[in-house]
Amino acid sequence: MSVIYVFAGAMHFIKPKVYVKIIPKFLPKRRTLNLIAGTFEIIAGIGLLIGETRSYSAILIILMLIVFLLVHFNMLRGKNYSLGVPRWILILRIPLQLALIWWAYLYI
Repeated sequence: MSVIYVFAGAMHFIKPKVYVKIIPKFLPKRRTLNLIAGTFEIIAGIGLLIGETRSYSAILIILMLIVFLLVHFNMLRGKNYSLGVPRWILILRIPLQLALIWWAYLYI
């Protein structure tokens, strides 16, 4: 799990345009939000490796995943928001997100 979040967080810095595009337009400072999300993902991923911070990192991941549901539901609003991702994939991401939340919960 740690590798997934460190990698995903790093991608926010390597390919920021991809992430900024999917952040809902009604949120302010989307570029900044992208960098904040990436930073927290990296911190949480590393924190999972340290016994003293594992539970806190898992809670942070759960909170992030709940917030990220906003992005997933926003992309389901229609063609202008989906960035060309097929609807069935967007729908499948919802239960995947819930599974990731459950997986993080196991680390608490």
